[in-house]
Amino acid sequence: MRDTLAKAMPALFAHEGLWDGVYRHLDADSQLIDQHRMRTRCEFPASGEFAYVQHNHLIWPDGRENRLSFGGILRDGRLWWDTDRFHGHGWETLDNVLMLTLHRKDEPGMRFTEMIQISDDGESRARTWQWFRDGTPFRRTLCDERRVSRDPEAVL
Repeated sequence: MRDTLAKAMPALFAHEGLWDGVYRHLDADSQLIDQHRMRTRCEFPASGEFAYVQHNHLIWPDGRENRLSFGGILRDGRLWWDTDRFHGHGWETLDNVLMLTLHRKDEPGMRFTEMIQISDDGESRARTWQWFRDGTPFRRTLCDERRVSRDPEAVL
């Protein structure tokens, strides 16, 4: 599975490991509506159901925390997700930018498109989400992350 994914989306493997960053959610007027820290671990199992697995640990300044994990399958040269919260797919552009379109199951009519671009040295990345509700843009999410470890089994 890992080899097949590497042929379909080779730039994706630069994201393997543990990342730490800040996520800022802005409303349509660019006002901050939420901010939290996120630790994200990206892994590419050699076998099993999923070609890609992501683990997230969200941490808010007030002490709240949330942990989420989800896996994606490889189909038609793209990663596909179908979880209890969202469904959609991801692909890689010719310029090694990762793109995702995800539709929220837990919030009908809501979807977002995400762009992920890694730095030239591979030690930081920027993620931008464009949120739509019933086809109208209403929120942006800006994520700035630094690599903590290249180990796909690093502890969140």
